[in-house]
Amino acid sequence: MRVLITGGAGFLGSHLSDRFLAEGHTVIAMDNLITGNADNIAHLFGHERFRFMKHDVTDYIYVDGPLDAVLHFASPASPVDYLELPIQTLKVGALGTHKALGLAKEKNARFLLASTSEVYGDPQIHPQSEGYYGHVNPIGPRGVYDEAKRFAEAMTMAYHRSHGVETRIVRIFNTYGPRMRLRDGRVVPNFIQQALRGEPLTVYGDGSQTRSFQYVDDLVEGVYRLLLSDHVEPVNIGNPQERTILQFAEVINELTGNMAGIVRRDMRTQDDPQVRQPDITRARSVLGWAPRIDVYEGLNRTIPWFRQELQKRGELA
Repeated sequence: MRVLITGGAGFLGSHLSDRFLAEGHTVIAMDNLITGNADNIAHLFGHERFRFMKHDVTDYIYVDGPLDAVLHFASPASPVDYLELPIQTLKVGALGTHKALGLAKEKNARFLLASTSEVYGDPQIHPQSEGYYGHVNPIGPRGVYDEAKRFAEAMTMAYHRSHGVETRIVRIFNTYGPRMRLRDGRVVPNFIQQALRGEPLTVYGDGSQTRSFQYVDDLVEGVYRLLLSDHVEPVNIGNPQERTILQFAEVINELTGNMAGIVRRDMRTQDDPQVRQPDITRARSVLGWAPRIDVYEGLNRTIPWFRQELQKRGELA
């Protein structure tokens, strides 16, 4: 296949580029680099089946030649981004999705949308299945991401129903691994960096809010299977192994040998989901997919990368 991956220089997009190239496909990675990083794909420059295009997907997208698939992963995706880039977040979910779908229609290509567990908002149903419609505050600071992705799903299904575009929708749950941004603002980068510096880990609130963390390789496997499947409805891809934030902090301290403990702070993020756990029944039955990498193995693959990055920046001895 010849595939376009928008957000191709981002955390997830770069790992997807690796996977598609490893499978023998040709990859065009597109990114405007406002949150993506060319360093994530530097090892691919010069690869005969890889090409990078610096472009903002909210503008008209032109790609020469045929395309078999468009994977739309372009989007800011952390609480820091919602506060600093609210309009860009909304635009890439709305205008960017529209432009990417238009390209897929023009090329007669299969389209896969990277949606998110955030479409469920602060859920009143637990765990969250694809049939749950969510509990979202559209005017809160997180609404720019939640509603952008909800709109993107609606636009994707409209193109499927009205234009016959072959579409797939993946709802991604908390994913971590090498190449996450150091200043991402999410739990994994924050905790690992604090632990490596020997600082106490900052837990907001009482730490009872839950997340279900999956390692990036499991996510990539699920996305790859979904693209090749015939399933049109959204599919949750996440690890149902739920932990409280406090428990997760304890795991990080254990694996890094950090003895500084944990410090509590007042909740800082409005509309922060109190629980998050995927129901992956659909992924199991439709894709034959389930996560294989537990949190200890995944973190043992991730922590050395953060240590190396901090050392390169002179922030760690």
